[in-house]
Amino acid sequence: MSGKSAALYVVATPLGNLGDLSARAVETLRQVPVVAAEDTRRVRGLLTHLDAHPKVLSFHSHSPDRRQDLLLEILGEGRDVALVTDAGTPGISDPGSPLVQAVRAAGFRVVPIPGPSAVSTALSAAGLAADRYLFLGFIPRKGSERERLVRTVADSEWTVVLYEAPPRLADLLEDLADQAGSDREAVVSRELTKLHEEFRAGTLGELASYYRSEEPRGEITVVVAGRGEPASPDVTATDVAGRAKTLLADGLTRKAVVARLVTELGVPRNEAYRIVTALP
Repeated sequence: MSGKSAALYVVATPLGNLGDLSARAVETLRQVPVVAAEDTRRVRGLLTHLDAHPKVLSFHSHSPDRRQDLLLEILGEGRDVALVTDAGTPGISDPGSPLVQAVRAAGFRVVPIPGPSAVSTALSAAGLAADRYLFLGFIPRKGSERERLVRTVADSEWTVVLYEAPPRLADLLEDLADQAGSDREAVVSRELTKLHEEFRAGTLGELASYYRSEEPRGEITVVVAGRGEPASPDVTATDVAGRAKTLLADGLTRKAVVARLVTELGVPRNEAYRIVTALP
């Protein structure tokens, strides 16, 4: 795998279950002479399991610039490098992207070895629309940027995927409920592909209340439903209320009516909820 045309192999590794490691990833990790890893202890355990023996170098968000320079020197010597993150696909909420850019700019090949990703894994089992989605990763703990991103989630037409640390999950869900409405649907996934994997679906209000009393553990991915298509400028509150009354008269529950208004008229879910709950 080495030679004049050395390459950076961007290798996806399991989120938890080692059975998810692809045969191509196994072959790559056994043959490359160097692995650049976000967490060297974690990757050494994986390499031992695979009976792979490359040199392991740390590469993370706090690595000095000379570490990237060293990896470029290794490639310049004709030796391939595999880039791995703690778990999942490198470059997704980790420092892999700048290295990929530098490697490509230096004229070396970048070869993806696809596999597990917490984003796609959570989306696939959330049961929320995923034909279009927005990924925001970890959002700041506080400040104006946090407020801006929470509003972005609330205003998004599409499903939004977030990462969060266990101690901050309840705060995040409460902030989202305040901005998006407590009835916005969401799914919290925890410990994906691991022994204690869990999916909990509900409204933001329900989930915030649950995780305020039951602090979660492990790695968490939150999937939040979008508010739906933007309403037509011709749709008025009177139109929405009229359609809601018709649907209620047809026997639909208020929750079902809210969902229909979002789908049919493109009304933001919190606005539809406000109108429906105000009806007699």
